[in-house]
Amino acid sequence: MSIEKISVESRQELEQMITNEINQIEKGLTVICSNVPINERAALDILCHDTNGQLVILQVDVKEDDIMLLHGIQSLDYVDKFKSFLKATYNKHKIDDKEKPRLILIAPSFSDAVRRAVEGMKGIRIDLYEWEYLKLGDHKGLRLQPIFTWKPMEKPKEEKSVEKKREVKPPKKKEHEPEPSEKKEEPESPKPPMEPPKEEFPAPPPPAEKPKEEPSMPHKEEPKRKLKLF
Repeated sequence: MSIEKISVESRQELEQMITNEINQIEKGLTVICSNVPINERAALDILCHDTNGQLVILQVDVKEDDIMLLHGIQSLDYVDKFKSFLKATYNKHKIDDKEKPRLILIAPSFSDAVRRAVEGMKGIRIDLYEWEYLKLGDHKGLRLQPIFTWKPMEKPKEEKSVEKKREVKPPKKKEHEPEPSEKKEEPESPKPPMEPPKEEFPAPPPPAEKPKEEPSMPHKEEPKRKLKLF
């Protein structure tokens, strides 16, 4: 079973769905009023306050449109000027008129120009949410996803420099070292009697080698002379 995206053409229908699913955006948001015209071209879509009483403006659109950022800033300026009047008019709601209001833009998508503009703004809190209307079988529902949320800058914690007093510790007393005890001389053990040296006799000389006999050469006999007879 696949998930199907459903288009929403009516802004009033989208405003009603967002009002019913307001906790998807932020827990504790309470709707004060909706569809309040602020000039000839722009209207404030949904006005809420959070748990702290800060006024929150929801500016919604059924399509991607950069002009909604301008309309949102106009609504923000309008509410900031008349927040004391709104507090008196809607006295059942706990509205903090000393706190500056904030803005949330809700659309199916946002251009890069709007994202860069919102991220670069200082002194104004603007959050971006994208919406999808989905169908799964017989069930339909609105899905809201934050794209950019403003985070307040944390103030650096001031470190209190506490100078610690240096405690002057008294010098340690040298403990009395015990004098080295005199070593007792142990009596020498008697040495064993000396044995007389053994007489060493000279070893007998090795037997003389017999001279080798040279082989005798055979004696040649001289030839006998014959006597001549007269």
